[in-house]
Amino acid sequence: MNKTLKRMATMQRMQVTGLELFYKKGYYNTSVDDILKELSLSKGAFYYHFDSKEDFFIQIVENLLVRKMYSMLIEPIEGHENTLDMITNCFEEALETAVHNEFDFGFVLSNFINEFNGKNEKIMKHLNDILRIWEANLVSAIQRGKFNGHIDRHVDSEGVAVYLMSAYIGVRTLMVETAPSARKYRFMSQLRQYFKSMEPKSENAVNQSSGYGTYN
Repeated sequence: MNKTLKRMATMQRMQVTGLELFYKKGYYNTSVDDILKELSLSKGAFYYHFDSKEDFFIQIVENLLVRKMYSMLIEPIEGHENTLDMITNCFEEALETAVHNEFDFGFVLSNFINEFNGKNEKIMKHLNDILRIWEANLVSAIQRGKFNGHIDRHVDSEGVAVYLMSAYIGVRTLMVETAPSARKYRFMSQLRQYFKSMEPKSENAVNQSSGYGTYN
């Protein structure tokens, strides 16, 4: 293995271990010494790869959290099929992964946002960037669904996006506490009902709800 590949492998191992420690103990309760002890590395080795603990964490965000969020919650809904079906399948698969793996990066993101809010603007910017990208992707997908006729044209795209993000983060919190499979099942059932209400209404249904039904 050449030096570049070896360095990349070392950094990857350090970041994965660092993320696990930050998740379990919190960023402020995890010291560089804790990380070095877990990795059996010297301080010189750590500072050869990273400028500081903050730099280490930011690279974890950029190299692990961003990739995980993109692959699980953003990329799957970038296609052109039925938007509501795509979002449903995306959430279904992401939550199923969480059922079998408590250490889920989507949930870690919300943990870190709560920890850094009001304490570190630099790190918060990186974390909020992930949320902004996720939100923009959802808004775009919903607008595309409206354009393609799969979603009622009166639906508030921005409002739905914020609701979906909040709901996903919320159910992930509940799934960590107890009965993840049952939480996921109930959440997905309600999500499907919610999406059903967003589908385009037929002309007859609109007329009847407005009191303009046809009478013989």
